[in-house]
Amino acid sequence: MKIYAQVDALNEEVTFRITRMEAVYEIRNGLPDIPHKHSYYTILIIKKARGKHYIDFAAHTLTERQIYFLSPGQAHQIVEEEKSVGFIIAFSDQFLAENNIPIRFIDDLRLFNAFAGSPPLVMNQSELDHLTSYCDELERFYTSGLKFRDQAISSLLNLVLIQCNNLCGLNSDHTQNLEARHSILQNFKKMVDEKYTKWHLPSEYARELGVSADHLNRVIKALTGATARDLIQSRIISEAKRLLYFTDLSVKETGFRLGFDEPANFSAFYKNYTGVSPSDFRAGK
Repeated sequence: MKIYAQVDALNEEVTFRITRMEAVYEIRNGLPDIPHKHSYYTILIIKKARGKHYIDFAAHTLTERQIYFLSPGQAHQIVEEEKSVGFIIAFSDQFLAENNIPIRFIDDLRLFNAFAGSPPLVMNQSELDHLTSYCDELERFYTSGLKFRDQAISSLLNLVLIQCNNLCGLNSDHTQNLEARHSILQNFKKMVDEKYTKWHLPSEYARELGVSADHLNRVIKALTGATARDLIQSRIISEAKRLLYFTDLSVKETGFRLGFDEPANFSAFYKNYTGVSPSDFRAGK
């Protein structure tokens, strides 16, 4: 799969970028890019659009007043039926480090949740206008040579993220509890990425994390809205779809690679989760 490793393809030193969606549409002559991944964070703030946005093979309808949050490594593709209007904000881990924005701050916001299907955040017109004013200022500083340009961009990006978090209506928690839960969530997510082809059960992860399966599930549910099992299965399915779509591995080989001893078990798991068989998915049915 195509991977965009740099925020700016022409300059590896660029760690932040803001672009107009309409400009990208014109550069590409309205043609969709192929499905691809980014090695950086991406925010799409959409004023107006019509089409589809595919994220890890889940289809979302592009329309007005939406925000999408894409984590590094997520596969996506935008297919526009007309010129979209809005902003694309991209920034890397390096930008966060250089501007003293803790990665934990990004995680605590719970906006970039690669396990949750990445549904769009929907705004009313007043909320969109407020957010757009920040984007206008971001663009103004980004294209300027003003003194303290990077500091201004960093501050405005923080405001954009905080405003988006407020739109989500996510409740805060006591600091100590949040820290403990955050640690479990982060370790769990990292472990899922490393072990999902071997461990399919929440109890296996809970044992390694030193907590009970029930406690792990309560924490994950509270912070993400999904169960631990949901996140494990979502990771397996995402990789299964990528292998089925982008490689020549057979269904049997795909199942073995994902840790299923029997092809029938993989096929049953896949169909139960997606509603179609692996073979039908590959055939586009």
